[in-house]
Amino acid sequence: MAGAVRLNPPIDVNITSTGQIHNLIDHFYTRERLSNAMASTVWKGYISFGLISIPVRLYAAARDERVSFHQIHRVCGTRVKQQLYCPTCERVVERSEIAKGYPSDKDHFALIDDEDLKKIAPASSETMEIQQFVAAPEIDPVYFDASYYAAPEEPGRRAYQLLVEAMRNKQQVAIARIGMHQREYLAAIRPYQKGLMLHTLYYANEVRTVAEFNGSETVELNVKEVQMAEKLVEALSAPFNAAAFEDDYQKKVLELVESKTEGREVAGTPPKRRAPVIDMMEALQRSLSAARQPKHEAGELSKKPAAKAVQAQSAIAEAPKKRRAAH
Repeated sequence: MAGAVRLNPPIDVNITSTGQIHNLIDHFYTRERLSNAMASTVWKGYISFGLISIPVRLYAAARDERVSFHQIHRVCGTRVKQQLYCPTCERVVERSEIAKGYPSDKDHFALIDDEDLKKIAPASSETMEIQQFVAAPEIDPVYFDASYYAAPEEPGRRAYQLLVEAMRNKQQVAIARIGMHQREYLAAIRPYQKGLMLHTLYYANEVRTVAEFNGSETVELNVKEVQMAEKLVEALSAPFNAAAFEDDYQKKVLELVESKTEGREVAGTPPKRRAPVIDMMEALQRSLSAARQPKHEAGELSKKPAAKAVQAQSAIAEAPKKRRAAH
């Protein structure tokens, strides 16, 4: 059965054969490498550092990679269209008739045009002025939002490198404001590899307080339990390597699409059942014993995610060849 699936950022693909599914899976896991050659500017302006202005461009440093689905009319298999409907005029409205509005009371809205927003655009839409420098540990990770590479324009390379070196030597992060996407962000700029990385930050009023999180009662802990837990933390400690972790669920979603295309039943993931912890010390001791297995076994386990991904990709790539050979 033909269908449609898309990646996010969306890429519409009409599925008419299993071979296309395999190509899509391969594309999904190599897209990040290809996107480096197609990076687009998300902001262009200046970093203001004292009396020095450094021309830069921002490029997205990370983005979600996930599979999303179209909405299909189950009766005929056609992709449905969403329309904008006005209940007062009782008709479908064209996008050219749509305006931005903010409720002034229950039944009325203040209409805002793009030109109105341009008039009040912040100065940081063109120049982000460094307002202060702080030590990196002072910024709690809860404030971090999106990440961008800040690349220098040719005329500002020397000043750019000067700022990078000064911040790296002093181990400081710059705090600035930047206007983009119709709002003004607080931003942290830090040395990263050979250049600067910019992170947009949430404002203090955007970080939520949850009563259930801060209101829990203090629990009395046994000293031996704490020591055993610390040993377990030490046994599981290792340098962080992002490449060792892959999104296995997205791979399974694409494999699900393949199964549906071929008319095969899908085997579900068996649920994990965890027994209630009755003896904390016993549970910690057993966990620690498992973590302290021989180094060669631990080494094999640490390589499993990457090896598993390579095997899966190889199998995906070879599957169409095997089927063609069988026919």
